[in-house]
Amino acid sequence: MQELDPVPRPIDHLTLCGKPAAPALIVGGETLTFAELERRVGLVAGWLRGQGIAPGDRVASWLPKTLTVCLLPLACPRIGAVHVPINPVLKRGQAAYILADSGARLLVTQEARAATFEAGDVPGGCGVVFEDKSKGGPSSYVQPAEIDPSSLAALLYTSGSTGRPKGVMASHANLWLGAISVASYLKLAPEDRTLCVLPFAFDYGQNQLLSTWAAGACAVPLDYLAPRDVVKAVKRHGITTLAGVPPLWVQLAEASWPKDTTLRRLTNSGGALTEALVRKLRALFPEADLYAMYGLTEAFRSTYLDPKLIDAHPTAIGSAIPFAEVLVVRPDNSLAADNEPGELVHCGPLVAQGYWRDPERTAERFRAAPAASRHGGTAVWSGDTVVRGTDGLLRFVGRADEMIKSAGNRISPTEIEEAVGATGLASEAVALGVPDARLGQAILVIARGDGSAEEALRMALKRDLPNFMQPARFVWLDELPRSPNGKLDRAKLKAELGS
Repeated sequence: MQELDPVPRPIDHLTLCGKPAAPALIVGGETLTFAELERRVGLVAGWLRGQGIAPGDRVASWLPKTLTVCLLPLACPRIGAVHVPINPVLKRGQAAYILADSGARLLVTQEARAATFEAGDVPGGCGVVFEDKSKGGPSSYVQPAEIDPSSLAALLYTSGSTGRPKGVMASHANLWLGAISVASYLKLAPEDRTLCVLPFAFDYGQNQLLSTWAAGACAVPLDYLAPRDVVKAVKRHGITTLAGVPPLWVQLAEASWPKDTTLRRLTNSGGALTEALVRKLRALFPEADLYAMYGLTEAFRSTYLDPKLIDAHPTAIGSAIPFAEVLVVRPDNSLAADNEPGELVHCGPLVAQGYWRDPERTAERFRAAPAASRHGGTAVWSGDTVVRGTDGLLRFVGRADEMIKSAGNRISPTEIEEAVGATGLASEAVALGVPDARLGQAILVIARGDGSAEEALRMALKRDLPNFMQPARFVWLDELPRSPNGKLDRAKLKAELGS
């Protein structure tokens, strides 16, 4: 594996991290060695240059997990261009917004997707090409270059659950150091195989590729329709590493798995695991290390929990990953004491460069680091409340805009959701505060199920939670909505049910 070197490099140099003859990518029935991966990246980079793409130009992709979409994150930066991945589950209106906002010069997509566009969706000056034209010829090969690591490599658009999505500006250094950091603390090795099920437009999803290649290991992208597709792919490809978000882990925990699997490493981010889900995954995959992590697109990843600690501390999110500095800060910018809630502030070289062409929202989230920071410079102020225990481990409390204020109490929705999950009577739940004339806000719990367990659930919560944390109302749904990145869509639930 690549040594834990804090010196950033151009992101396309990841093609040089593995042994030339070792497998790097299995996609579309084709296996590419690292030598072939390097050659294909160079050819696509040359093809892009032949399309008139110049340094600084934005190149968007709107594709499922094909070979082309695996190559573009390295091919675009190789010629100084900026990759703009669009989640393939988005519809034409959302894709059109990202094209316009990013000022894309080129969209690489498929004919069927392009056919959904209406007049005016594709901005003037943005060409549309189909991925089967993007292979390039032998004469177009571009070698790895020593591009400034601080230059822009990608625009990663947030899912846009609240307001318009924002394009997070990630540099070569951000992506390189993120890949090296994750490959290091996950202890990835050349013999590992990563099943890439998360969308590549998601920073966590894209890092499935980048950290795997940083370790000289093999990535296996998969677009799945049902959890059983993931189970089959793990067996078929001898997968050792699987990344997911909580709603996916809930589904996979309910799937039928063989007694023994090749899985040795499970990772979670994009939301906190409940204790009940941790226990279920540990029982289902006793030989696999389970990594609980916390991240935000603006700084990629902030914390991880050593898997040796998860049985004793199932709800902790751990401590800072390599290259990150994580502080817990009071409203007056001083450091919070142990067991005192505060805002998680991320400092250091993983901090992105702000939001694309959005100085107002950049100024809200990207601000000067607290005086206590050893890194200084610009920090990401997450808006998330955490607590650092006397054991040094961080625990997630909730987002500032999601905290429930009821009868003078500030209540973490996460705590209620964990209590619901611990009963085993609902595998997924979202807690919201809804307007109430007497309390200010009452607690609404939206759970997956048919409602037949509601009476038993109410009794269990009366046993486990204080009176001020008791839900006033339950809503039962067959399925809970998810964002394009697979997270539970709290904003949609609040808009539809939270009034």
